[in-house]
Amino acid sequence: MAEPTTQSATPTTGEAGSPPPFRHRHLLGIADLDPVEITALLDYSERMVEVSRQPNKKRATLKGRTQINLFFENSTRTQASFELAGKRLSADVMNMAVKSSSISKGETLIDTAATLNAMQPDVIVIRHSAAGAVELLSQKVGCSVINAGDGAHEHPTQALLDALTIRRHKNRLNGLTVAICGDIANSRVARSNLILLGQMQARTRVIAPATMLPPGIELLATEVFTDMEEGLKGADVVMMLRIQNERAHGKLIPSVREYYQFYGLDEKKLALAAPDAIVMHPGPMNRGVEIDPLVADCPASVIEEQVEMGVAVRMAVMETLLSQGNQ
Repeated sequence: MAEPTTQSATPTTGEAGSPPPFRHRHLLGIADLDPVEITALLDYSERMVEVSRQPNKKRATLKGRTQINLFFENSTRTQASFELAGKRLSADVMNMAVKSSSISKGETLIDTAATLNAMQPDVIVIRHSAAGAVELLSQKVGCSVINAGDGAHEHPTQALLDALTIRRHKNRLNGLTVAICGDIANSRVARSNLILLGQMQARTRVIAPATMLPPGIELLATEVFTDMEEGLKGADVVMMLRIQNERAHGKLIPSVREYYQFYGLDEKKLALAAPDAIVMHPGPMNRGVEIDPLVADCPASVIEEQVEMGVAVRMAVMETLLSQGNQ
């Protein structure tokens, strides 16, 4: 596996330059961004990687700013990543306990938005099970809103961190062949990645059984496969997805054993990809279902690096959104 490379100059201790110009108040989806904006966010994220690797990881850029994390769905990685990102930028971070709040007692999202808005936050990070809920909340508050996943719609910071991880290993995004395998129909990660990679001129393949392919997927992906071995041939990047049982309507697969046989990434199937292919997974992983433990932990795997890039990307996004001129 090639060593990751950095495309930005290393900042001096405690510094990372200025956030890039950004015309958006919120980050609701990758579909709202153009290639120049995507590149600028990735470049600035590179600088945040260096900040996070210093002994003193604190920046004072968001000192005095308030960040509210509002997660209507369970989350470990994403919520922890946003919390850590905010704290490294010196923001005051509040994780709202949805299950013990008025929301669990029947309060509407609009009422919740009004309540939070009255607290004068600077940014709200929201995850919700309904597609479009994040955009609705953004229309009701006076601060920036970041989409941490809305239903099967979008998960923009995941796509950005995936792109950053790929770029650090491959030095580019354009011209690469990226295979996304698994439950495409119910995956907001797949949708955001397909939009971003398409914007950046990568060749995208989706691989899944027919029950996991949404109508119109050929409008987002360059190629569509139901045969995993055919779809993996020559791929530069293999991105595995878990089965989204919580969003599925009806049974998606006959059995886990059969699914793993045909669509689980093992060493034999991975050998069909390019010799220097990298393996990705947004987490949480189901070892022995969509990915073999030996592959998850092999030298080609960059899954742990994705977690590190997640903190850097979220630092970069929050600094950019809250920089002068965006409030």
